[in-house]
Amino acid sequence: MAISLPSFAKINLGLRIGPLREDGFHELRTVYQTIALHDIVSVSVERGSGIEIRCDDPGVPTDSTNTCFRIVERAMQTLKARGRVVIEIDKRLPVQGGLGGASGNAITALLALEQALRKKLPAAERLRIGAEVGSDIPLFLIGGTVLGVGRGEEVYPLPDLPAISCVIALPEVAISTSRAFADWDLACGAGAPAREPVEHSSARTAEGARPHIAGSPHMAAGNPSSMADPKLTHSTHSDRMLKFSREISAWLNAVPITGGRRSGVSARGGGRAENPLLDLVRTGIENDFERVVFPKYPELLEVKRVLERTGARYASLSGSGSAIYGLFDSQQKAAAAAKKLIRQGTRALVTSTLTRRQYWKKL
Repeated sequence: MAISLPSFAKINLGLRIGPLREDGFHELRTVYQTIALHDIVSVSVERGSGIEIRCDDPGVPTDSTNTCFRIVERAMQTLKARGRVVIEIDKRLPVQGGLGGASGNAITALLALEQALRKKLPAAERLRIGAEVGSDIPLFLIGGTVLGVGRGEEVYPLPDLPAISCVIALPEVAISTSRAFADWDLACGAGAPAREPVEHSSARTAEGARPHIAGSPHMAAGNPSSMADPKLTHSTHSDRMLKFSREISAWLNAVPITGGRRSGVSARGGGRAENPLLDLVRTGIENDFERVVFPKYPELLEVKRVLERTGARYASLSGSGSAIYGLFDSQQKAAAAAKKLIRQGTRALVTSTLTRRQYWKKL
C-alpha cells in the first residue's frame, strides 16, 4: 500500500552569504519558515530491489540524482531494509523556484518510507542523512520557524510564530543558484567571471538544481539604484554575519515567551507588534541574493514592488528566486494582491505560513 504525504515548501526570513568554506560551500545564516503550499509524495515498498522515481514534470529527474532517491537509498541501508521502493511525486511547486520543493520532497519520502516499512530512524540519524543529501533538507525535519547556519544544514528550532497570510508570486524565470552564488562572489571581489561555479553533488535537489539555500527578507525595496552596482567591499563577510546574528538576537530579546504565549515590543521600538513574525522582519534582515538577482532580472524587483504597493507588510525574494513572497495582515489583502499580479501576467498563490505544530499535524 502506498503512503501519501504532503511535501511542504519554505521561504526564508533573512539570508546572509558568508565566505567560501574549504568544502566549496558558502557559510550562511538564514531563518527558514515553512508554508502551506505543497507537493504530494507517495511511497510504496514492493517485492524486489531498487528505487523507482515517477513524476510527470519533465524538470524533475527520475534517476539517482533525485534527492528522494538518494535519501531513500541511505535510509534503506541504515534500516537494513529490503524491497523495491516506488516514489511518485505529484509536482505542484515550481522547479528551481527557491521554495525548497525538492528538499521537502526528500524528507516526505523519508517519512513515508518509514511508515511503509513500519520502521523508524532515530531523530539524529534522520538529520545526519538529510544533511548529507542537501543543505536545506534538515529544516523540513523541524518545521515552523528554523534557524539555519553552517551551509544551511545546521538547524535549530526558533520559538514558534503565529501563522500569517502570504502571497507567493511565481514569475516564469529560472535562476541557477550556483550562478547566483558566483555573481555574489564577483560582487565581493572573490570570483572570476570566466569560471563556472562548481556543482556539489551533495547539494543537488530533486529537480536537479544546483546547491540550493533559502533566502529572503528586506532589500532597499524602494531604491533600485542600491542594487544596480552590487560591489560590496564596504563590509567584510564577518561583519555581515555578525550583523545578522545581532538582528536575530534583537528580535528574540524583543519578543520573549511569557506563560507559553509570545508578547513583547518591536525590536525597532514603537509598541507591540500584531504578529511576532512581523517583528522579525522589522529588524531589517535582508536576502543577500537580491543584490545580484534583481539587477539581472528587473522584472522580479517589479513583482516585489507590486506586493509592497498592495499592502504587504514585508516582501522578499525566496532563496535565489525566482519566487517572491509577501506577508499580509489578512487573507483578504493577500487575495487582492494576488489578483493584481495575475492581471499583470504573473502567477500568484495565496497561502499562509505554517507553525511547527500545524506542520507536523498535517504530516
